[in-house]
Amino acid sequence: MTEQLRRVTRALLSVSDKTGLIDFAKALSDHGVELVSTGGTAKAIAAAGLKVKDVSELTGFPEMMDGRVKTLHPKVHGGLLAIRDNREHAAAMASHGIAPIDLLVVNLYPFEATVDKGAGFEECIENIDIGGPAMIRAAAKNHDDVAVVVEANDYQAVLEELAAHKGATSLGLRRRLAAKAYARTAAYDAAISNWFAAQLDTRAPDFRAFGGRLIQSLRYGENPHQTAAFYASPEKRPGVATARQLQGKELSYNNINDTDAAYECVSEFDPKRTAACAIIKHANPCGVAEGPDLATAYARALACDSTSAYGGIIAVNRTLDADAARAIIGIFTEVIIAPDATEEAIAIIAGRRNLRLLLAGGLPNPRAVGLTAKTVAGGLLVQSRDNAVVEDMNIKVATKRAPTDAELRDLKFAFRVAKHVKSNTIIYAKDLATVGIGAGQMSRVDSARIAARKAQDAAAELKLAEPLTKGSVVASDAFFPFADGMLACIEAGATAVIQPGGSMRDDEVIKAADEHGIAMVFTGVRHFRH
Repeated sequence: MTEQLRRVTRALLSVSDKTGLIDFAKALSDHGVELVSTGGTAKAIAAAGLKVKDVSELTGFPEMMDGRVKTLHPKVHGGLLAIRDNREHAAAMASHGIAPIDLLVVNLYPFEATVDKGAGFEECIENIDIGGPAMIRAAAKNHDDVAVVVEANDYQAVLEELAAHKGATSLGLRRRLAAKAYARTAAYDAAISNWFAAQLDTRAPDFRAFGGRLIQSLRYGENPHQTAAFYASPEKRPGVATARQLQGKELSYNNINDTDAAYECVSEFDPKRTAACAIIKHANPCGVAEGPDLATAYARALACDSTSAYGGIIAVNRTLDADAARAIIGIFTEVIIAPDATEEAIAIIAGRRNLRLLLAGGLPNPRAVGLTAKTVAGGLLVQSRDNAVVEDMNIKVATKRAPTDAELRDLKFAFRVAKHVKSNTIIYAKDLATVGIGAGQMSRVDSARIAARKAQDAAAELKLAEPLTKGSVVASDAFFPFADGMLACIEAGATAVIQPGGSMRDDEVIKAADEHGIAMVFTGVRHFRH
């Protein structure tokens, strides 16, 4: 590909975000570029003492309809779309007095930011840009002749080329800018269409699109032979995408995935009510606990499975303090994520140079609505976020014996955790801490047995007389299809069970529970997680 240089003689600038605008406009002017602009952008450029032509001078029409119509004109789009080496195009330009536009600088009305601040329907509608996307797409299509810039981050690249090529841009730059321009308008339209679907409560629109902005290119994906990148969606949900990384090396694909799982899990626990800690390995909790403070919660979560916790991800639901920081650095940990951290805690973590510390600025709301997406071959599965919270469920006692207050407290705790463990899931819990976790097994019986065995291993390491599953409660993410899974839990020492219910054999399972004096409650809500 040759450079195919195109000199920039005229630029049209129309931006809502005026970051760096004046310096850029001055530099363009220094290169002899004629400046054309609109509305507030033109006023800002003129106020800086630069010569600028209002787009109405170019088109011969004033801005009208509250600014809705100002650039939708042949003298704008002809100047952008005309192929410079095409004789017919050149003749049309000459015949109709259309001047070429060699550089388009447009960033769109801030629709995403308007939605994010909770604006009303009409204000959101008014922040849907029409002329901007139309010009961007026109300029990008004609990138052989026209350069298009959609964000201030690219100003410097344009200026460097103008300096290197005596006021011209190369085809390579124009193509890169064009590709970015189409991606930007695609993400913009995706945000609008998804917002509209939500306003109309359309659960399955005929077309569904998602867009995001690059946060970082990643070294590789789940495995070294896979490429990967991390994008931010328009949704401003506190978590790894919004977090500020204070230290440590770049996050990997797996780090990001696991950190998200950890923070979503710990957000189930209201920080005003209790301190909580979740330790995650391969997107599954290996220990979760509440406590009067973070250090205690961490110690109790670690006791569930200290072997798996090595090299894990730790999430806490309160400001990380010095005591918790000292406890956490006791073993190798990949990432810590918290809403915030004290200066003392930050200094303590700084002693572990490779330990990443992320501050998310808040906790995600477990009840918030939203969408999740997963790719399959040739398609996309989209669903609403699992925002069911156990406190909101109509819990029904299914057995002769009702759970005690202490059992019910632990049952609710265990069901909160089960929501964040891969199915099939069995959670043993005692005194607001997990004591055995069985995740991702094809058989619910196997999950129950694996969780019990891990509890035995933990008891041996802690030099306990018996595993903590003795006298524990159990949560199952879905119903027991047969009594055997529940009987395995009872054999491990469980005294109470929480499950969704709804099996054809519920009566058989209830009968088995009654025969063993076990309390069992139904939630009516399933928490499959695949």
